[in-house]
Order: sequence, then C-alpha cells, then structure tokens
Amino acid sequence: MSILSFLLYVFVTSFTPGPNNIMAMLFANQYGLKRTLRFCVGVGAGFFIIIMLSSYFNLWLKNFIPKIEFAMTILGAVYMLYLAYKVLTSKSKTKNSEREDKNNSFKAGMLLQFVNPKGLLYGLTVISTFVIPFYHSNASLLLISLFLAFIGFLATFSWSLFGSMFQVFLSKYRRAFNVVMALLLVYSAVSVVVE
Repeated sequence: MSILSFLLYVFVTSFTPGPNNIMAMLFANQYGLKRTLRFCVGVGAGFFIIIMLSSYFNLWLKNFIPKIEFAMTILGAVYMLYLAYKVLTSKSKTKNSEREDKNNSFKAGMLLQFVNPKGLLYGLTVISTFVIPFYHSNASLLLISLFLAFIGFLATFSWSLFGSMFQVFLSKYRRAFNVVMALLLVYSAVSVVVE
C-alpha cells in the first residue's frame, strides 16, 4: 500500500466541503465551538461505525451496493437538500441561546453518517482500495478505523474552529453566510446525483 496515496486521499476527502464540515462550521458559528464539540464527536463516532462496517462487510457490500446505490444516492441528496433548506431558513441565534438546535448534537452527528453519501462512498473506497488488499486482522481493521474516524473528527472540528473564530465577522453577514452554506449543500447534493 502506498502510504502517501492513502494519506493524500484521506486528508483531501476528509477536509473538503461536505455535509459534516458545512454543518459543523454553521453550528460553531451559531452556538460556539464548545457547544458544537458534541456534534463533531458524534460525526467521529458515526464515521468509526461506518468504517468498521465497511471493513468487515466490504466484499458483501461490493456485490450489494450496485443494487441500492441509486436509492442511497437519492436519499442522501434529499437529506442534503433538507439541510440546505434548514440552513437557508434558520434564524439568527445567539451563543447563549437557551433553545439549542436539535441537529447540533452527538446523535445528529452520528446518524448523519448513515445518510451521508460522501462518507459512505469514502468508507467503501478507502477500505476496498487501501486497506482490504493489505490488511485483514481484526487489530489492523480496528486501528485503521480509529485512525480514519479521528481524521474525520479533526476535519469536522477544524471547520467548527473556522466557524467559531469568524463568529463576530460572520454574524454581520449571517444571511449571506447561510445562503452560501445552503448553496454548498445543494452543490453537494447535485454532485452526488450527477456522478
């Protein structure tokens, strides 16, 4: 296995815009970094589960996915469009808001992974291309899954950090920021369906 190719693929795929990163940035901008950490941890936990499942069921999934790929793609795209709508229609919330957005939670971050086409396809490709041909032991699969989940957490957290750092600036332009974030989600949804 080419470690450089593996790491480049992992980092580029993890740190580019997608539902996890966009939502993390939005939540951190609206609620602050500390209150968004649970979403980021949920993303990492959900992603760990996806990678583990992908590791152990890769051969079975490889045969089964073509049968459900279209349905999963549509479901994922519809969910991203729903998120775009929620972002576009969200009202300005302060950091000290008593009522927290229910989507900014560990559970939401974890469950998002099961309808996130980018994450699901990433899990399948990284495991089938870079892991299964070279590693088969339970310990190897566990360590690689933990590593990939940690990278996913770091990517989501870095986007949260950006949203938090620029909170004052972005609060002046909240509507424009929400429109841009919604458009990025729409772009993600469309690109998943078109590919």
